[in-house]
Amino acid sequence: MAAKKASSATARAATPRATSTTKPASGRRASARPAGNAAESARGKSKASSAARAARSSAPSKQASIKASATTGAAKKAAKTTTKKALAKKATAAKAVAKKATAKKTATKTTAKKVTVTSAARTKPAAAKKAPTRSAPSDAAVSELQEGQRAPSFALQDQQGAWVRSEELAGAPYVLYFYPKDNTPGCTREACDFRDAFGAFKRSKIRVFGVSPDSAKSHAGFAAKYELPFPLLVDADKELASAYGVWAKKKNYGREYFGIVRSTFLVDAQGIVRKAWRGVRVAGHVDDVLSAAKELR
Repeated sequence: MAAKKASSATARAATPRATSTTKPASGRRASARPAGNAAESARGKSKASSAARAARSSAPSKQASIKASATTGAAKKAAKTTTKKALAKKATAAKAVAKKATAKKTATKTTAKKVTVTSAARTKPAAAKKAPTRSAPSDAAVSELQEGQRAPSFALQDQQGAWVRSEELAGAPYVLYFYPKDNTPGCTREACDFRDAFGAFKRSKIRVFGVSPDSAKSHAGFAAKYELPFPLLVDADKELASAYGVWAKKKNYGREYFGIVRSTFLVDAQGIVRKAWRGVRVAGHVDDVLSAAKELR
């Protein structure tokens, strides 16, 4: 019994000691918690300071990027302005070059014209010596060729391009009638009158030739349109008309100009002008020519 009591007493005595030993452990835990909170607080502060530093460091970079973008925009604008100015300078230079080229061309043309006029002026006297009939005649030239004079020689092409030469007509009489222009009323009527009387001229062995300054193409159309059976000679330079004195000054409604004076000439087999009609009136004219032609036989 005494031993049991002693063991229980010993157990009781041991119990408080255990309790006293455990209390300090709980105290350590309590003291450990505040230390952990302090560490966490320190970490939070560290993170906050790092974020603040990062924010402060990022602010200049943002400002720098803004400045860089502004600088880039200004540079682009400056580049565009420079490009526009360069293009404007190039365009102005191109215009100046074009103006100079145009001025040179104009000067060249003017010089060429002057040279042409000068050369023409120099060659006119020589041309007058070789062929005095080239110059436009005066009013007095209308009566230059008289009946009984030798007919001027000539070599002209007809509407088909065939050459007609006066020396080839020697030995037979022929008629030359000069008219102003194809397909005009008076000239058409005169041509048709010669056409209608062509058979009578042919029987009298007299050839008929119409003469005007019109082109071969115009003559061909005129002859085909009215079925003219005789040649139409191309006197583009008015050489033959001048030689016969029918390229002369004319007046119409107060206006003076040079042109063909409607005229007809009858040349005999020896090349002498037997009859001349100037300032012809178309009506009845061909009958007069035919009557005079028949008298040559």
